[in-house]
Amino acid sequence: MGNMKTLGKVSANLISRLYDEDKTIFEIDDVQWILSKNYNDTTDLLSRLVKRKVITRLKAGKFLIIPQELGSAEHYMGNWYVAAREVVNSSLYYIAFYSAMHYWGMLTQPLIKIFTATPKRQIVPLEMRDKLIFIFVKEKSTWGIKEEWVTKTEKVRISDLERTIIDAVAHPQYCGGITEIAKGIWLVKERIDYERLKNYVDKYGKNVVAKRLGYILEILKIEQTALLGQLKKYIRKRYDLFDPALPGEKIDKNNWHLIDNVGQRQILNLVGH
Repeated sequence: MGNMKTLGKVSANLISRLYDEDKTIFEIDDVQWILSKNYNDTTDLLSRLVKRKVITRLKAGKFLIIPQELGSAEHYMGNWYVAAREVVNSSLYYIAFYSAMHYWGMLTQPLIKIFTATPKRQIVPLEMRDKLIFIFVKEKSTWGIKEEWVTKTEKVRISDLERTIIDAVAHPQYCGGITEIAKGIWLVKERIDYERLKNYVDKYGKNVVAKRLGYILEILKIEQTALLGQLKKYIRKRYDLFDPALPGEKIDKNNWHLIDNVGQRQILNLVGH
């Protein structure tokens, strides 16, 4: 609590009141109400607290208290999921792609960016430009979403496990590529609701999604007969890239009409086969 000891009475009172009211994320109006100050005096005070790293700015007019044990932190943004919720400008947002994979235990690496799907176009605030990525989606695509507790007091909207898998194979470029996705599916294979996943494939309705998923399940020898049978119905004459982020050089053959530019051995090596 080193920084708190050196704060003036007004600033110390503000931080204490914000904590008492469970407002670790707050806006200028909250401060004006607590301190009974005019707008200019309030913003001046907040600017000083930002410089002293007592608080950090999430976006214009919205701030986050930095825990005092992290008072010297340069880029603290609190819970990444909550910070994204507070910055996004649509109630239909959801935490998605690589970040959702992290939440559901599909990754072994630390979270370094927060991917947020939103049906309302928005520029990332300057303060979070190296931490937050907005992906535009159509409003009709905001399904398969759950509200999950990410702290003791905060919930966020996040794609459920099965929708996360669908989004991943649809857009491998936002999820670390096909090898990362395959490893993630292997890690959570016992927790997947395969009937729901089958329904989601039909709801999403994209051939390439069904083909990539089917080929991954086949490589991993995840024996889900009904699901694989359904996925094979999506095979057409057209050939698609297994991983669209990699060069289109064919490495392995398959019956899914995919140009396998990854290689089965690379995936099997990752999962320890």
